[in-house]
Amino acid sequence: MHSKLSVEQLVDRVMAELEKRIAPSPSISPTEISQLQSQSPAQSPSPPPSQPSEDRGSVGDPVDGLTVEDAFDGPRTAHIPNPKWEEGMSELIASTPARIGVWRAGTRPLTREWLHFRCDHAAAVDSIYGSVSQSLLDEYGLFTVETCFVNTENYLKRPDMGRVITEEGVRVILERCKRRPQVQIVVSDGLSANAVTANLADVYPSLLDSLSERGLSTGTTFFVRGGRVAVMDHIGDLLEPEVLVLLIGERPGLVSSKSMSAYMCYRPRAGMIESSRTVLSNIHAGGTAPVEAGAHMGTIVRKMLDQRTSGVHLE
Repeated sequence: MHSKLSVEQLVDRVMAELEKRIAPSPSISPTEISQLQSQSPAQSPSPPPSQPSEDRGSVGDPVDGLTVEDAFDGPRTAHIPNPKWEEGMSELIASTPARIGVWRAGTRPLTREWLHFRCDHAAAVDSIYGSVSQSLLDEYGLFTVETCFVNTENYLKRPDMGRVITEEGVRVILERCKRRPQVQIVVSDGLSANAVTANLADVYPSLLDSLSERGLSTGTTFFVRGGRVAVMDHIGDLLEPEVLVLLIGERPGLVSSKSMSAYMCYRPRAGMIESSRTVLSNIHAGGTAPVEAGAHMGTIVRKMLDQRTSGVHLE
């Protein structure tokens, strides 16, 4: 069996392999290298292994005072040499997971940064084209219905088809779900199946506990494959819940491909405008903690029922 590698471990292995394949240049001394580095990128040779650059680190090699593993898993630091405002740059990097202060090798990104970018991009693509495992849905007793999305390619081109449940799905929902529940919970892959896989086990039980503590009852939770946010309106027409909570995968980015959103709406129905929805977004390990998000949703739902509204009108 192959062991599962993290993105960081994969990048480290690729960088270590590149290190092995780069032959040293004994005819060029470290002093000559320093002189050549001041020339144009096209004329500057790569430094030998005895003088590793920021662009060529293997596992354990220092990167601006941090090991490679620390650079990914611990506090990040800028690769910009001699920044004019080092303190400000450090504050910016600490405040966002965005790719800033990554510097370059000549006119190109550092090899390590470029590999990490490609890995994150691949993870985003996998999220969109992936699927939620049946075993996870079975674990929480969720049956599955589909929208009219047909396939992923069509889903990306025709958002409207992800807002309507198929005729077969409508039949199954009406047969298996309780009508007019106080709170109806729905789970959907949306644009990130990975978000459901990564967060459902923490978000869903926490949400159920939070609702129960506030004396609220729930209907029959189910999973919608190929759903868009507005699918909650079609479900609202079918089941007529007081409040509907939709846990759905967000559009994946290059910071996290596992981010989930929770859209909540008081008495959703066809024609509902977007400002009538309340959303709790960025639910993932590096954003809003999934367990905390589930607990907070119960508070929001209670307010919706008390005030009989949602979205911009909710106080």
